[in-house]
Amino acid sequence: MLVKICGIRRESDITYVNELKPDFIGFVFALNKTRTITVDEALKLKSLLNKDIKAVGVFRNNDINLIKEIVKLNIIDYIQLHGDEDDEYILEIKKFSNLPIIKAYRDSIYANYRLYDNLDPGKGNGFDWNLIKNNKPFFLAGGINIDNVDDAKKLNPFCIDVSSSVETDGFKDYIKMRDFIRKCKNE
Repeated sequence: MLVKICGIRRESDITYVNELKPDFIGFVFALNKTRTITVDEALKLKSLLNKDIKAVGVFRNNDINLIKEIVKLNIIDYIQLHGDEDDEYILEIKKFSNLPIIKAYRDSIYANYRLYDNLDPGKGNGFDWNLIKNNKPFFLAGGINIDNVDDAKKLNPFCIDVSSSVETDGFKDYIKMRDFIRKCKNE
């Protein structure tokens, strides 16, 4: 089972993930979010990241020029669109990037993956998993934690994506991250 730890924003978070080795981490560039980081912060954190761990840039209705800048700087390996972005927006991205695209909420023939998540992401709230349609590989987020991850795995997602459930007081918690990754990977 692949695992993404989203909302990485401190050097200590990078130290944790380099040791624990999730498959993906997420840098949040979405505006006005608790875990949002700047391009300079992401550039520094990416330079410290183990090369085997893929960085996902999380965007939500951002100016497409920001995505272009971040792609050009090689900060991210995947693009996650978590807002109202439509196929036209995705096609604009494809003019300057070949990075895989993850699209939340909306099917797109141009995105490589779909993300199923709660409509108010990053707060640990779940949603009705019966709404999932397996028409392409998907990331699963939204209220997944150590207690329900076994049920989430039964849905056969490409990747389990967590943030708040591996935090304490709003910051990444090494023990919670370790235990969650171990459970996902059956270690």
